[in-house]
Amino acid sequence: MLDISVIVLTYNEELHIRRCIENVLPIAKEIFLVDSFSTDKTVEIAKSLGAKVYQNKWENNHAKQLNWGLKHLPIQTKWILRLDADEYLTNELIAELNEKLPDIKEDVSGIILNREQYCFGKWMHPLKLLRIFEQGKGTCEQRWMDEHIQLSSGKTVEFEHRFLDHNLNTFGWWVQKHNGYSIREAIDLLDVELNLLGKENSEINIGKEAIEKRKKKLKYAHSPLFWRSFFYFVYRYIFKFGFTQGKAGFIWHFFQGWWYRTLVDAKIYEIKQACGNDKEKIIEYIQVNYGIDCRNI
Repeated sequence: MLDISVIVLTYNEELHIRRCIENVLPIAKEIFLVDSFSTDKTVEIAKSLGAKVYQNKWENNHAKQLNWGLKHLPIQTKWILRLDADEYLTNELIAELNEKLPDIKEDVSGIILNREQYCFGKWMHPLKLLRIFEQGKGTCEQRWMDEHIQLSSGKTVEFEHRFLDHNLNTFGWWVQKHNGYSIREAIDLLDVELNLLGKENSEINIGKEAIEKRKKKLKYAHSPLFWRSFFYFVYRYIFKFGFTQGKAGFIWHFFQGWWYRTLVDAKIYEIKQACGNDKEKIIEYIQVNYGIDCRNI
């Protein structure tokens, strides 16, 4: 067993939580759930497997919920692994953790892992994410979307093997979820474009690939509405050879790369039609029409 604790944020995850917990039981000293008062059997299943469950009200913000957990959970281990309930580690990654984590250098406080997502029988969308970090040196960025673990000190290293995002819900569930995500993504892009929330941009340690992705998002935020989502789809589907991934590839790149981002742009267009670039009006409009206080982050 490794000197590592696992944190999982949950709300009605009875479909996934057993797989997630059983996957990390052999390596984790403790498994914590930060649950948003689930109404299904999530808590019951987790407790039956030995996980410790703490509950906190969900405020429509992933970063706030995770940082609440990092502040209030009685974590005793050196390392923390953050997982979503529908994610799990491959056997190869578990073996790599057992081999490398005990002997990792003292100046390393974060570990970047490779993740892929399941879509209709194919593994898509490889990403490098900082998901393991030293206790006391990692927090979640205060953003509405695209939030990453940031380190207060220390270096990062990258491990070779994958963990997987394999959601067992229907595609209709995925569409509904991304409709909810779209207003948060719209807030994030408006913030990038207009400095909506008045925060200063500062250098943070979130991993090299995440920083590069953030730079691309800055460029994307200043590109023309609707055209940017179309060209992003073309880039992914044609120039990144998404068309070689069959029907599953088309579904993934069309919906995640074009449909979703067009939906985000439609909400930005709606907001700007009503408010122009007036920051206070935009914040008020989002509060009144979407029930989200942009500043509550």
